[in-house]
Amino acid sequence: MKQNSYSYEDLILCGKGELFGPGNAQLPQPPMLMFDRITEISESGGDYGKGGMTAELDINKDLWFFDCHFNEDPVMPGCLGVDAMWQLVGFYLGWLGGPGRGRALGSGQVKFTGQVLPSSKKVTYKVSLSRVIARKLYMGIADATMEVDGKTIYEATNLRVGLFTDTSAF
Repeated sequence: MKQNSYSYEDLILCGKGELFGPGNAQLPQPPMLMFDRITEISESGGDYGKGGMTAELDINKDLWFFDCHFNEDPVMPGCLGVDAMWQLVGFYLGWLGGPGRGRALGSGQVKFTGQVLPSSKKVTYKVSLSRVIARKLYMGIADATMEVDGKTIYEATNLRVGLFTDTSAF
């Protein structure tokens, strides 16, 4: 039976290729791993009933990106939040049992209406799968939001991630 939540230690195992098996979906290792835990994952959840997940990142002033983005104006780069959403879609495909390595394939609209500062406490990602293609091409399409301390600050539509058994053509 599949787990419905994952600890930080589980996510590290995924990054080492030990969760879904060699050659299958992996998360990046820290510091590029952009969440600390997956609190909920299900095949019937999300806004469309086709799969959903929630993940969290604890914020503290010592996170690596605050020292370099920007000098004397520290803020989490928006691209890292979007990457976290892609990471989660790829994790979901691996969790389903899809074969191959994950690659981000694009997105629809991305909207930023806030920022993550060193004084923030927690980021919450919510991902809703709108479609999962499980044929020769294994791909997930999802909408996602990112909240900081309970306020939605990023919204992304039609995030696309595919799993590939051969990535040599990329």
